[in-house]
Amino acid sequence: MTERKPSRDDIEILERRTLFQGVFRIDRYRLRHRSFNGHWCPEITRELFERGHAAAVLIYDPGRDAVALVEQFRVGAMAAGRNPWVIEVVAGIIEGDETAEDVARREAVEEAGIAIGELEPIVEYLASPGGTSETCKLFCGRADLAQAGGVHGLPEEGEETRVLVLPAAEAFALAKENRVENATCVIALMWLELNRERLRKRWS
Repeated sequence: MTERKPSRDDIEILERRTLFQGVFRIDRYRLRHRSFNGHWCPEITRELFERGHAAAVLIYDPGRDAVALVEQFRVGAMAAGRNPWVIEVVAGIIEGDETAEDVARREAVEEAGIAIGELEPIVEYLASPGGTSETCKLFCGRADLAQAGGVHGLPEEGEETRVLVLPAAEAFALAKENRVENATCVIALMWLELNRERLRKRWS
């Protein structure tokens, strides 16, 4: 039997209802879709967490071969029984007419006190498509980390971010030893390990 390739035309949304609206939103969908064999599946219900789309940037100093990461409290990690202070790359939600590049540069200043130079796109991906529509556009950003460090963030948002400046090799080791539990950060560090020499030649 030849399997067909499904498309958006193979979905019928029967109802979408907003269950909660706060900073973020939760919608409930009733829908059905065609199976791979072309038949319609029974109706299913799914809840979807709507928090917008994000941009993130791994800050890299090619001259020092060092990265700047941030560490901050995350309620999701606390609720999961993990260490609530999570090592991450700088990231934020895209708002209004901002581009992902705008957000990467803005958040680098807000969360780390660092001005970003050239941006190299890494990947754009769905964060967790089983339960949210959120995408993340991930970059590597060139910066001078000579004076980087300290604690930053927006107090009015309850944000406190501590900057960690690490040799690139040390950051790679943290990811490989499962000491970085944020997926975006792991993706960024593994990408940099593969592309580090190319970037250092280009950004030297």
